[in-house]
Amino acid sequence: MTSVDRATWGPAAGFVGEDLGVAVAGLGLFATTYYIGYVVSNLFGGFLADWLGGRLIVGLSILLSGSFMLAFGESTSKDMGLVFQACVGLFAGAEFGGGVRLIANWFRPEKRGTAMGIFMTATSLGLVIANAVVPSLIQQSSWRTSYHLFGFISVGLGVLCLIFLRGGKRQAEPQEKTRPQIMPLLRNRNLLMLGLAGFGALWGTYGFVTWSNLLMTKGIGISPVQAGVVVVIFGSAAIFSKPLIGFVSDAIKMTRRNLTIIILLAFSATLVAFSMASNSVQFLWIAPLLGIAAYIYSPIMLAMIPTLAGEKLAGSAAGGINAFWQLGSTIVPTVIGMIFGATSSFQLAFLALAAGPLLAVIPMLAIRPANTTSGKNVPVAATEPAR
Repeated sequence: MTSVDRATWGPAAGFVGEDLGVAVAGLGLFATTYYIGYVVSNLFGGFLADWLGGRLIVGLSILLSGSFMLAFGESTSKDMGLVFQACVGLFAGAEFGGGVRLIANWFRPEKRGTAMGIFMTATSLGLVIANAVVPSLIQQSSWRTSYHLFGFISVGLGVLCLIFLRGGKRQAEPQEKTRPQIMPLLRNRNLLMLGLAGFGALWGTYGFVTWSNLLMTKGIGISPVQAGVVVVIFGSAAIFSKPLIGFVSDAIKMTRRNLTIIILLAFSATLVAFSMASNSVQFLWIAPLLGIAAYIYSPIMLAMIPTLAGEKLAGSAAGGINAFWQLGSTIVPTVIGMIFGATSSFQLAFLALAAGPLLAVIPMLAIRPANTTSGKNVPVAATEPAR
């Protein structure tokens, strides 16, 4: 539901702008304010999950973000909308670190690829649900209805998580509430390189999620419903591919680092291909390939984090790294909005998106095995055979 809440903006953006009097170039600021809040809560959410437990953080995260979805649906001005968007992101981001902490508790390292693949299916499923439901709700009612609907569902789910969600069997939820020590994470070179790589990858993914609907309608001239179908296919292709790539990464001998590099190159190439399309039929052909490439790097990269950081700091590491990853999501909406506003070029906007995953390959190449005190290399999730 945090992913549904985030993805609702894409198909609703143009209608929100018309209602609140915001120009097309200024709509990217709404997405940017969301991601600013999201980055901040990622920084603290994982830390709090390691300290107070994943169940509490996950439950409160979705409950409070849903509450501000309801508030955004009542916005009557640009400034009010920006504040509520920032608050939705501020609480939604804490869920990520809490979820990773719980998964690290439940699964051994060699099984985490599959587990993270299932967990990360949420981002794609949320995109599909939002683009399948929101355009129809807007046609039948208004953009406010979609924010009210998803807000109520999110609040209810938050309550259910607080009641029913439990810790883990491999490592119990923290009982003494000892504050985690995060300095070792800041000195971990491999984690820093993984953060840089994720920044570039998410630049492409969430730039597409945020702007694809509007760019296809304004830049190419296809209808909002046709654009929604393209994005639904984009997200649907990733729903089943994420668990599959997680299983593959656990089973094959290729290192997770090398597998990620291949995916990032494919992602950049499909964004370039999408930039050259000029009608809905071409978009529909490219969308499933782009959807697979735009998402399947995430469970592999995520599965690398607990082993690189250690299970006791899994939440803090995941939250901190995802916060840095999301800086790409924070910056890209405004940048792409400025590019399209200045040039009105659909192709140039998507070429700018393609640069993100292409450059992300460089820090991935810099990830190396960690060294033990004896000086021998020991395999880590980033470079060991995936199984």
